[in-house]
Amino acid sequence: MSRAPPLLLSFLLLAILCNAFSPENPTDRKVLVLLDDFAIKSSHSLYFQSLQTRGFDLDFKLADDPKIALQRYGQYLYDALILFSPSVDSLGGSLNAASILDFVDSGHDLILAADASASDLIRDIATECGVDFDEDQTAMVIDHTNFAVSDTEGDHTLIAGDNFIQSDVILGKEKIKAPVLFKGIGHSVNPANSLVLKILSASPSAYSANPKSKLSTPPTLTGSAISLVSVVQARNNARILISGSLSMFSNRFFRSGVQKAGSTINHEKSGNEQFVTEISKWVFHERGHLKAVNVRHHKVGEADEPSIYRINDELEYSFEIYEWSGTSWEPYVADDVQVQFYMMSPYILKTLSTDKKGVYYTSFKVPDVYGVFQFKVEYEKLGVTSLSLAKQIPVRPFRHNEYERFITAAFPYYGASFSMMGGFFLFSLVYLYHK
Repeated sequence: MSRAPPLLLSFLLLAILCNAFSPENPTDRKVLVLLDDFAIKSSHSLYFQSLQTRGFDLDFKLADDPKIALQRYGQYLYDALILFSPSVDSLGGSLNAASILDFVDSGHDLILAADASASDLIRDIATECGVDFDEDQTAMVIDHTNFAVSDTEGDHTLIAGDNFIQSDVILGKEKIKAPVLFKGIGHSVNPANSLVLKILSASPSAYSANPKSKLSTPPTLTGSAISLVSVVQARNNARILISGSLSMFSNRFFRSGVQKAGSTINHEKSGNEQFVTEISKWVFHERGHLKAVNVRHHKVGEADEPSIYRINDELEYSFEIYEWSGTSWEPYVADDVQVQFYMMSPYILKTLSTDKKGVYYTSFKVPDVYGVFQFKVEYEKLGVTSLSLAKQIPVRPFRHNEYERFITAAFPYYGASFSMMGGFFLFSLVYLYHK
């Protein structure tokens, strides 16, 4: 039997890779999971099973596997990356911090979990993503007020966190009833960085320090400035989850009951499973992922899109926005979508109306200024992917034969001209015949 030429096989593989992912189905995704040890695959199996149940194809590898590759023939092999390897000093294959950041810059998603053994590599990746772990590598988050009551944890590093971000898009509409168990390291975010959001914050009584030694100097991270779990939505809509606790994803924490210090309520099950499941739905674009389609504009009373408008024309502008629900595209309903008619600066800013079925529309009069304009939509809202629409259209002045025969605004000038002629005629009569 003849063998297929290597070049033909290469083209076939490239075709498969190019057609592997569809932007019309964000949930149909392949995820690379890098582990410190394959034991994590068992100890965190409930979390991985929840992803597989929702249709994700997980590829488990050791973080130092020399055969790891994120891309081949210029095409990425995976849509997302999960780094459950906090102690790895160097990644295998062609992977390093720069290649992971390039992966995110290409629009792919990342989940990074650290703990007290976090290496410089993991800390560097987190720093490049906009969060800074405590510089003290022996430090952990300690809270003597909001710790989880436990028979074995006596240093108050097992935190019962319930200071969640208030966002249905990110955490789902169902309230997380039980506190989340957290044991790990804290990080800080730059308040000026609008791309980073604190999803789970520490309480005002928390601080970051070495639990095995006495404090000799004030801790650098204290109170609500400590973020336990943060997310990043990049400008290219790539999403990143950074957690200071790998144990937060573990079966043990999923199944464990929790009682917060000072509270009489003993929850039979922690909020970890619900919290981690909901936040992973957001990170993997199962929620809060928008698309805009069918952008249209035309003169009022017409259906065809013109190549040019005239000043003072009445026009209509519309488009449709849909949100991915995890299984299908559903109409997105909001009352804060705006369009600009823009040339150097917005001449018109209109809030669009909606029919509650995904269609957004408005109408307005073209300003009495000619030039090259743009229909511009820049939609940014907490938790949802940003939309940026721009469509260029020229606007011309009236032609010489399009002006009204008598312009209302010119009536005073018409009157002045005729009064001048009448006055001259009367003056001539008086001058000639009344000497």
